[in-house]
Amino acid sequence: MIKFHLKTSNQHTVPHFDKWIKFAMSRNVENLSFSSTFFHSYNLPDFFYINSSIKQLSFELFNMIPRCSVSWTSLKKLSLRFCELSDECIAKILSGCPILESLTLSHCIYLTVLDLSKSLRLRTLEIACNIDNTRPRQIVAPHIHRLRLKTYQSPCALVDVSSLDEAQVDCFIYSHLKTLDAYLLQDILKMLEKLQNAEKLIFGCNILQILSLAEVCGLPFPMFKTKALTLETDIFQYVIPGIERLLQNSPDLKTVTVRPSDGNIMPGRCFDNYLDLQGLNPNQCWRSKDGVFWNKSRSNLGSKRVSLFVELMLKNTKILDKMVVQLNEHYLRSKLKEFVPTFSQKNNVLIVLSTTLRL
Repeated sequence: MIKFHLKTSNQHTVPHFDKWIKFAMSRNVENLSFSSTFFHSYNLPDFFYINSSIKQLSFELFNMIPRCSVSWTSLKKLSLRFCELSDECIAKILSGCPILESLTLSHCIYLTVLDLSKSLRLRTLEIACNIDNTRPRQIVAPHIHRLRLKTYQSPCALVDVSSLDEAQVDCFIYSHLKTLDAYLLQDILKMLEKLQNAEKLIFGCNILQILSLAEVCGLPFPMFKTKALTLETDIFQYVIPGIERLLQNSPDLKTVTVRPSDGNIMPGRCFDNYLDLQGLNPNQCWRSKDGVFWNKSRSNLGSKRVSLFVELMLKNTKILDKMVVQLNEHYLRSKLKEFVPTFSQKNNVLIVLSTTLRL
């Protein structure tokens, strides 16, 4: 059997889980997944933790507390979503996965330190959370090549990601907050230092807004060796200073891609209020160094602003070969055909403009 997926929305089916697991394992299943629509205290049977056929394993809303040794000798991909998972439990699980290549931890509570130093073949790590206790405070992952990190409030401390080639990072902060804590700026910049050697970087809109705030406050930025940079953002004043500094500090950059954000964007008042508390004038701080007043709202983007944005990226890069700018059609005040593509002839850079509709 190649794949077995069990999903339940009825708590009365829990007593039958052992039978279903035993059935799947007796067929030497390779791809096994369990999910439920409620969290329960069901403990997986001990015999489940000894298996040599499973290559992919996924759990959602389960209590992962192995009471015995773990031996998943063929497991390459592990995904745990909305699971209770302590440091001791994940350590025991990882110790029994000698060839694990990909690990996803999404909204798993109680995890504080994620130590992957003994997972020698692990290459991909994905972590997502939406509340403060669903993320590890520290990550030790010296062997991973790809990192996808979306955290709530403060980012995870990247203790060791020395083999990293690709990273995608963003953070989520509740929109009802009136301002930001000062420590958040420092934490984000510390995280960026750990990403300096990655050749491919993807930054979300909230990260770019926080970096912009750091820039207008005069905080130092690290240099980057990235060759391909993707910015998941719309074009408005709260991301411009951060983008400008990122480009300036990435001298090896050859490809830049800008695509619309996926929502959950922090409101501009958080950053304006922070500047007010620092005794700074937000209107002056957000004004571009060349005197351009950028649109404060994402929904007020005209052809002139798009042209200025392209020029800004060209001006702040040295060896750029290609630029792709995908615009959110919902926020455009002009049609794409109104844009005049004069940049590539002047700068020998391939520029691609397109639109997509995201509400």
